[in-house]
Amino acid sequence: MSDAGITYLLWHDLVGMTRTRGVPTRDLPKRLSSGLGWARAGQALTAFGNIVDNPWGPMDEVRQVPDPRAAFTIPGDRDIPDFNAVICDSRIDERTPWTCCGRSFFRGALEALEAETGLTTYASFEHEFSLSGPDFEPSAPFSIAAVRQQNHFLTELEAALTATGVTPYTIEPEYGLGQYEVACAPELGVRAADACLIARETIREIARRHGLSASFTPKPAPDAVGNGAHIHLSLVDRKSENRTYDPAGPMNLSAVAAHFCAGILEHLDALLAISAPSPVSYFRLGPHHWSAGFRAIGLQNREAALRVTPGVGDETAKRTGHNIEYRPCDGVASPYLVLGAMVRAGLDGIRRKLPCPHGITVDPAEMSEAAREAAGVKALPTSLAAALEALLKDDIARGWFSKELLDTYVALKRWEVDMVAEVGDEQAFARYRSAY
Repeated sequence: MSDAGITYLLWHDLVGMTRTRGVPTRDLPKRLSSGLGWARAGQALTAFGNIVDNPWGPMDEVRQVPDPRAAFTIPGDRDIPDFNAVICDSRIDERTPWTCCGRSFFRGALEALEAETGLTTYASFEHEFSLSGPDFEPSAPFSIAAVRQQNHFLTELEAALTATGVTPYTIEPEYGLGQYEVACAPELGVRAADACLIARETIREIARRHGLSASFTPKPAPDAVGNGAHIHLSLVDRKSENRTYDPAGPMNLSAVAAHFCAGILEHLDALLAISAPSPVSYFRLGPHHWSAGFRAIGLQNREAALRVTPGVGDETAKRTGHNIEYRPCDGVASPYLVLGAMVRAGLDGIRRKLPCPHGITVDPAEMSEAAREAAGVKALPTSLAAALEALLKDDIARGWFSKELLDTYVALKRWEVDMVAEVGDEQAFARYRSAY
């Protein structure tokens, strides 16, 4: 990164929006210790320009302190300058994390996991998004025509992602018309959420340069295929060895990974309020959507909320690649809040040695009620309001969050529920498509 131009200080807020203030790049070294001020009430912003009731008002401020390890550049092109940015921690002062900082929330969860188990997480996101534009005519799903049509965009996107330090694994057309997916390499700890933020903003920027709009909304329209943000996660030790795998365990899960999964399933209804955090998210979730409508786990089962994904190859490759896929997540969610809440839920499962349910080998929607009950398979909440209620009723899950974070988050999400009820589904879909 040269000293020319602007560097944008970024932070991800409670509604999954990336906020920013910029400084001349030459002045960035001066900002590394104290950062820039930002009104705490900014954390009560909706994605649509409103501010919900909050405990801070116009007086209180936090510092957005850049983390130089999270700096990146989206290279310019022709007359387009480089886009320089760095992700920040929100702090009350130079050293004290703010309890409403999502990045600090995730870091705190990881510290608790490592202190109690010696483990951390290795995680990645699959980014599904919908392209649109004045001259954009989508081609058939999964087709070579869909990539030929956007090969210039996709090629530049791969180069830009690589330049930012994010490693794309696959870039492909998806099932929906105009829908594409970028799956990225896993990253250790907080870097996984940073990479998610960087990938989303890079996708948006390269699309913009091509006269396109990339939206991560969970449901572009009532009859459209939904966009997910599936999370792949492994537990690794201090030597970065995968401790998720045990060939003798059910679904080849180690004992600690099985307890971790059991914790996620135990708190899944509450987790949905964080990972499927908009009213339109629940138009994507449901039976036969390949997005999870039931609290269940299964080996390679794409209708289960947790899909155990095996490594492929020899025993070493199987051990290295074995991971857990969390499916009921979308691009409206903050990656920091989702991963932090998943780690807290999994750690609760480890602490209590919760037994992992048996993996199901069929679509849970095709099971009888009696069979689902015997297997511990339950339908997930079907609305954001219901998921919020589940979060507030879950004493353990409530304890993961500071009071000011939880109160503000619930106020933001209840505002969204009321907004959608007021404007109706059609306008709601359009608003989320534009905002995300």
